[in-house]
Amino acid sequence: MQHLLTPAGDAALAEMVRQPMLLAFDFDGTLAPIVARPELVEVSAGVSDRLRRLSELTTVAVITGRSLADVQPRLGFEPRYLVGNHGAEGALSGALLSPDWSHRVHARLAEHRAPLDAAGVTVEDKGFSLALHYRLAPDPEAAVRAIEAALEGLSASHRVFGGKCVLNVAPANAPDKGDALLQLVREARVSSALFVGDDVNDEPAFERAEPHWVTVRIGREGPPSKARFCLDATVEVESMLERILALLSATRP
Repeated sequence: MQHLLTPAGDAALAEMVRQPMLLAFDFDGTLAPIVARPELVEVSAGVSDRLRRLSELTTVAVITGRSLADVQPRLGFEPRYLVGNHGAEGALSGALLSPDWSHRVHARLAEHRAPLDAAGVTVEDKGFSLALHYRLAPDPEAAVRAIEAALEGLSASHRVFGGKCVLNVAPANAPDKGDALLQLVREARVSSALFVGDDVNDEPAFERAEPHWVTVRIGREGPPSKARFCLDATVEVESMLERILALLSATRP
């Protein structure tokens, strides 16, 4: 991956803004830094202000693992599109998901409540998905083993996927971030897109993006990514947004 704030990245952004485009962003680890207690996360005033200004000029979307009710009051601006639960809540939700999809998962978790508690695992029910967090666990490896034991044997009707100090469970037929991004591009009737994310659950969007789209991963560490570009940390997002604003202003008469 090349760093986005380079001549190559600037050329890709300049080409993007010359076309009808969608700007889409993950939330945790992208628009806001990851914190030990997710309920305390905040978007900086600089990022929020630039996103508000961009939303007045072009189509902006947020595609997050959080629920819509959780993330909406944290943004500080109103994107045209807001998609939650890794793509399952919002643009592509509805009849795809049965309201009782999680009954079996909850039953398994109840059976394993004691070892999960002992390992420092907390369970978040977001309606369209479940998140088993272990960021505060004293022994992260032991916490992962406890989670895997609790989820072992789930049928093919469930999908388990990772994240930063979290394992997520969703219905097997639930849309992912790649599905959501493609749907929003079609709905917005644009020919280009930017997607910025930081985690393995953002990879479906990177993988399914068209070659000329600008895909950006926050951070260079971790498994290989299909993103074209990278930023080294969340603090560089503000500079990226400022650059897009400048390029958009230059295209205006």
